[in-house]
Amino acid sequence: MEFGLQFFPDVSPAQRSGEDYWADALYLSQLGEELGFTSIRTVEHYFHPYGGYSPNPLLFLAAAATMTAKARLITGAVLPAFNHPLKLAGEIGMLDAISHGRLEVGFARAFLPHEFERFGVTPDESIARFEEGIELVRRLLEEEHVSAEGRFHQFSDVISLPRPTQTPRPPFWLAALATPSSFERAGRLGYDVMAIPLAGGQMADLIGCYREARRQAGHTGPGRVMLAFHMLCTASEEQAISIARGPLNAYLKSLVDGAAGWSAGQSSADYPNYDKIVAALSKETFETQCEKGAAWIGTPDAISQQIKDYYSSVGGFDIASMQVNFNVLERGEAEASMRLFAAEVLPQFTHQ
Repeated sequence: MEFGLQFFPDVSPAQRSGEDYWADALYLSQLGEELGFTSIRTVEHYFHPYGGYSPNPLLFLAAAATMTAKARLITGAVLPAFNHPLKLAGEIGMLDAISHGRLEVGFARAFLPHEFERFGVTPDESIARFEEGIELVRRLLEEEHVSAEGRFHQFSDVISLPRPTQTPRPPFWLAALATPSSFERAGRLGYDVMAIPLAGGQMADLIGCYREARRQAGHTGPGRVMLAFHMLCTASEEQAISIARGPLNAYLKSLVDGAAGWSAGQSSADYPNYDKIVAALSKETFETQCEKGAAWIGTPDAISQQIKDYYSSVGGFDIASMQVNFNVLERGEAEASMRLFAAEVLPQFTHQ
C-alpha cells in the first residue's frame, strides 16, 4: 500500500489567507516526499470555504512539481462540467512536461449545487458532460488531428500541445462518492477509482462493483483504488483527539453547508438520493468518522491497527490519500503528525 498527501482547503479568508494555506501545502508536500509519501493531490472546487481555495488543482500541482522530484501529482479531481476539454488537455500536457511525466489525472462529476448554479450548468447534464469531457480529453492526449461533434463540444482537426510526456497519456482516475453506478462507470471505462469513505457504508461492496465492472468490460487487472482519509498521528490518544476533534467536526459541517442545495429540495435524475446522502453526512461527527475508519486519529500503534482493520474490511486498496492539515489544523501540528507517521507507521506497510 502507498500513502500520499491530499490538500483539501476548508478555510475562509477570515481564518487563513490563500497565501498562507498554499505556503503550508507546498512546505508539507516537499516534506512529504522526503519522508516517503508517494503522491500529492488536490481538488477542484469554487466559491465556498469547502474547497473554494482550489479552483484549479493543476496550478498547485505545477508549483509542487518544482519542489519535488519523485512524488506523483494527482488531480483529485478536475471537473469536466466546468472546463472545456481543449483547455484541459493542453494544461494536462503542459503539467506532464513540467513534472517530467509524474502527473495522474482524476476526473469528477462535481456534486455541489451552488457550483452548477453559478456556472450556469444544469446538474441534469452532469453525467453526459462528464463522459463526453473525459472521452474528448483522452482522445486529445492519445491522438493527433482530433475532430469532435459532441453534444456540448465541437471542434475540427485539433492537435493538442504540448503532447503528453507519458505514453500514451497520464493515468486517469474517476472519482466516486457513494453510488454503485459511479464505481461501475470507472470499472467499465477501465480507469482507476478514487473515493472518500466519509459516510462509511458499503465501501467493500462498492469496490467490488468497480472490480467486477472492470472484469466484465474485459480490462486486465483489478485496477487501482485510492481512498481518502483524515489523519493525525500523535504520541498520545488524548492529544490526538484534542487537536483533531474541532477541525474535523468543522470540516464535516462545511461539507454539508456546501452541499446544502440537495437538502433544501433540489433534485436531479443524475444525482439520485443525494438528499439522503447529505442528510446522512449531516449526522457524521469526529466520533463516527473514527469508528468507521474514515479518520485515522491517534497514536502510531492505534493508527496502524486502524489501517489494517480498514484494509481488511474493504478487501484491500492501493493508495491512502491523507488529509494532514484539514480545516484550520496548524502547519506545525501537521508536520509533527507526518514525521511520527513516517517513522513508526509507514515502515509497517511499505517494507513488506
